[in-house]
Amino acid sequence: MLQRFSISLQQLNPVMGDLAGNRRMAEEAVLAAGDVDLVAFPELFITGYPPEDLVMKRAFTERAMAEVRALARLCANGPAIAIGTPWIEGDAKRPYNACVVLVDGEVAAVRTKVHLPNYDVFDEKRVFTPGEMPGPVNVKGVRVGFPVCEDMWEEDVVECLAETGAEIIVVPNGSPYTRAKQDTRMQIAVARVVESGLPLVYLNQVGGQDELVFDGASFVLGADRSLAVQMPAFRAAATTVTFVREGDGWRPQAGMRAPLPDLDEAEWSAAVLGLRDYVNKNGFPGVVLGLSGGIDSAICAAMSVDALGPERVHCIMLPYRYTSNESLSDAADVAERLGVRYDIVPIAPAVEGFAEALAPLFAGRDPDVTEENIQSRVRGTTLMAVSNKFGGMVVTTGNKSEVSVGYATLYGDMNGGYNPIKDLYKTEVFRLCRWRNAHRPEGALGPDGIVIPERIIDKPPTAELRENQKDEDSLPPYATLDAILRRLVEDEASVAEVVAEGFDQATVRRVEHLLHIAEYKRRQAAPGVKLSPKNFGRDRRYPITNRYRDV
Repeated sequence: MLQRFSISLQQLNPVMGDLAGNRRMAEEAVLAAGDVDLVAFPELFITGYPPEDLVMKRAFTERAMAEVRALARLCANGPAIAIGTPWIEGDAKRPYNACVVLVDGEVAAVRTKVHLPNYDVFDEKRVFTPGEMPGPVNVKGVRVGFPVCEDMWEEDVVECLAETGAEIIVVPNGSPYTRAKQDTRMQIAVARVVESGLPLVYLNQVGGQDELVFDGASFVLGADRSLAVQMPAFRAAATTVTFVREGDGWRPQAGMRAPLPDLDEAEWSAAVLGLRDYVNKNGFPGVVLGLSGGIDSAICAAMSVDALGPERVHCIMLPYRYTSNESLSDAADVAERLGVRYDIVPIAPAVEGFAEALAPLFAGRDPDVTEENIQSRVRGTTLMAVSNKFGGMVVTTGNKSEVSVGYATLYGDMNGGYNPIKDLYKTEVFRLCRWRNAHRPEGALGPDGIVIPERIIDKPPTAELRENQKDEDSLPPYATLDAILRRLVEDEASVAEVVAEGFDQATVRRVEHLLHIAEYKRRQAAPGVKLSPKNFGRDRRYPITNRYRDV
């Protein structure tokens, strides 16, 4: 009877749609795994996750299946392989989300995902066919169960596997990061271990895919709920866990124990990883952004440098008559600390050209937000011109507070390809700036020390679109605004519920009104990293034409 069973866990970063490239990545991982019994990969590894409507294109799924079969042949003399892929079987009109087990150059078994999530960012019921209750797969004499991702979150699949003779549970996952998600995953995994009495391997992918960031943080639990292996968060890694037979069961040997980040480090790491993968996987040579001397552009510049290195970040100051000397010096200070290319492009000629061209049409009307928006749009056009000329992607820099209430200009400061702070409220931006000044996270390509000058963090925020302008001229203090927005957005609380917590009724009603009327702007905003349980875009989908108000 077999006494030892080893599994190589491949917490890797696939590229969406690069079927041959992902197969090559898997092949290299198998060859590097050495003398193990099974090499395991995350959910839908061969395609990337989530493939969304790509899997409804039959040619896409068939090519994915062909790459899996090619992997089987190429690794015929190696260990068994468990890899995630879409799979077509029988008369199903849509493919299955499957874990395919390869042994001796052949497809030995296919296990299909039973529970298809259809909440938050997930939309699997529309594109996949639900699978049947699975039994275990015999892998070199050991009966291994392969519940796919969501199948671990429900009781019945692991229960079925245990009842049909599984000895070890291996869960391939494509589980995106949100705050406190790791604790929730661990609680669910522990519950499955307690119910089944079996050891459990939780294997998650890592990397950015559009708005989602997968944090890895894979782990192994013994049947006694002890933590045997903890893989790192936010970076690719591989490790081998060896199970030793004890009586009628298997016990995982202690292995890798990577520390997990606290909340601030996790938020920063997720934003940086999301930006890095968006830029790299889409083939941009680097990024360009407007550096205003304010905190939002400063944190985006720091994240860009941590993600890509200073040589791939181009910062541009775009001053006008309302730009203060303090902003000029603060922007230059940030650029010097980060070591990036820094240029100054005055926008007065363009702004005044628009004013002159529009003067006959605007005659008899006082200046208002129109003229302010022209400044913002000239800046946006300038950055897009630099992007077109040199190829760098424009990073847009609006925080969640501004995105919520529409304190941003379409075709102006909202211009850009990606926003690393789209899901961070202004108060969270302040907090993370202070955190980054005190820490340099592992893998960051930026410098140590204070990268965002303290006076940028401490000075009152302003868009500098008119004389002596401050954000709080138009908005409640950010501490108040963010507290109200969290209740209205994340919790979907009513105005009455928020007012009952001590907030001014007129303020709450005004914030709710601004939140509703800014929906059309959010629909046109760049994608950005999802960090919270409810981001704008995948999570929160309100109609643009909408007369409902909470009265």
